[in-house]
Amino acid sequence: MQLTLHGAWRSSAAYRVRIGLNLKGLAYQTAPLDLVANQHQAPAFAALNPQRLVPALEVDGRVLTQSLAILEWLDETVPQPALLPADPFDRAVVRSMAQIVASDIHPVNNLRILRALTELGVDEPGREAWIGRWITDGFAALEPLIVRHGGDYAFGDAPTLADGCLVPQVYNAERFKTDLAPFPAIRAVAERARAHPAFAAAHPNQQPDAIHA
Repeated sequence: MQLTLHGAWRSSAAYRVRIGLNLKGLAYQTAPLDLVANQHQAPAFAALNPQRLVPALEVDGRVLTQSLAILEWLDETVPQPALLPADPFDRAVVRSMAQIVASDIHPVNNLRILRALTELGVDEPGREAWIGRWITDGFAALEPLIVRHGGDYAFGDAPTLADGCLVPQVYNAERFKTDLAPFPAIRAVAERARAHPAFAAAHPNQQPDAIHA
């Protein structure tokens, strides 16, 4: 397969897909977009993804969008190592963990939402408070699931779809100064996962378009 990932270094959704590609051991080309400069609004990218959001994954000339859909496609196409458990109930638990992040936390905290808050006159401390509120609410739901089902990782002792969503969200929480002290299980899992080579290589600071302050 010829794979090209259109993403951005700090995009949580692109970060998830990088983790998945790395876990599967797949080589891919990177096509970075500067979201701050609105490169994702350009007609050329809109032709790939009419929603004008990252990531978009080109697969032999065809295009997939939406990070969870891409990750599940990866799992179906390259079954090992699996991102979802074999048992249907366990698979549903892992999906629910992933969706707490991808469906409930991230969509209200991404760049377009923060820009809208700015346009409404919300200052930087207010935006950070907004972000912290939704991360805290989501992590309060996720923490007991990890306590119940986790091992070395969020579910059991191998990386899953849940870790692929959790680690980028922890990165965002740290970036926006969200208090993670109430979530020891999340912090422990994220720390172990980030030591895994697939996660380490996917980190925003390791991307070719990374901007280091």
